Amino acid sequence: MAVEPQKPAPSSSPTADRARAAEPGLTRSLVGLEPTTPEAELRALADVTASLDGATTWDRYGEHGPVGALEARLAEVLGKPAVAMFPSGVMAQQAMLRVWCDAGGSRRVAAPGLSHLLRHEADGPRLLHGFEFALLTDGPVVPQVEHLAGVPGRLGAVLLELPLRDGGYLLPTWDELVAFSGACRERGVPLHLDGARIWESAPHLGHSPAEVAALADSVYVSLYKGLGGLAGAAVAGPEDEVAEARLWRTRMGGTLFSLLPYAVAGLRGLDLSLPRMAEFYEHAQLLATRMSERGIPVSPMPPHTNGFRVHVQREVDDLDERRVVAMEQEQVRLSPPWRASDVPGWSWSELVVGPATVEWEVDEAVDAFVRTYVD
Repeated sequence: MAVEPQKPAPSSSPTADRARAAEPGLTRSLVGLEPTTPEAELRALADVTASLDGATTWDRYGEHGPVGALEARLAEVLGKPAVAMFPSGVMAQQAMLRVWCDAGGSRRVAAPGLSHLLRHEADGPRLLHGFEFALLTDGPVVPQVEHLAGVPGRLGAVLLELPLRDGGYLLPTWDELVAFSGACRERGVPLHLDGARIWESAPHLGHSPAEVAALADSVYVSLYKGLGGLAGAAVAGPEDEVAEARLWRTRMGGTLFSLLPYAVAGLRGLDLSLPRMAEFYEHAQLLATRMSERGIPVSPMPPHTNGFRVHVQREVDDLDERRVVAMEQEQVRLSPPWRASDVPGWSWSELVVGPATVEWEVDEAVDAFVRTYVD
């Protein structure tokens, strides 16, 4: 079934150009990572590289060095027999799904209609691999057992996105996730988790990433979202299937001569960011509650992860102008770009709590947000 992809925010416009020009001067951010420069980031990664025990040699074509160290570490954290690093999550997930679909003799993949594969990959899964998607849900709804039961016919794989980012960072409950996993196994179809934000999902689910991953046959994880790396991804699962995913990595041009900086940044994230996920989640709860008390609609309420949507009754162009002016004049980033809501006259943006966010007192952060976007 064809799904219209979401149009990205314009990458080149007067407002976007001004925002990029203001970024080097930022001193604070209410979202994500603390502002830094490319030079500072690369110097920090050089220091991390020097501190790696036994992983200071170069990796070559996806083997050894920091790549090998990262894959071993992820296998331990996720409780899976094998892990393969990829340069991108798009490539990683398409490779893993191709493996499952080839093994199962069907290119049909059951997935939510708001899945990243359907909204942000330029129809690549269909064009490159011939995948046919059966929609579990359409809109901001977390797939449940009954949604899977409503998909007839043979399936090569089932994909579940944790959280459903384009639905507003939505998660199932733990019991719902267990039941969905059980339904996949009863049906004899492999369950693959789009776990780009599995680290951020664990606090709400009340279980470790390994316990979450154990409910699926394979899982993809991002190295740059919650972990704050430069780029990169990995898939984890059974040894034979991950080995075949490595072959697809080569076929799709992803077995690079070296992935060292991305692997080093991933190892740093596992050490520094992963232990803070519960802190970021709790801070998101406090921030969303205070915003709601100040009359700013938040969804979902309470947030399921460290990310949530905020809604303001102003037009996108007005809000983006205010965002950029704050960057230029106050050297502060208060949100990503804004998007038009389905409700006329309203707009929404995302707030993702990270190391930069928790440097703000909650009331200080809400005051700055209200002063800039609401008053």
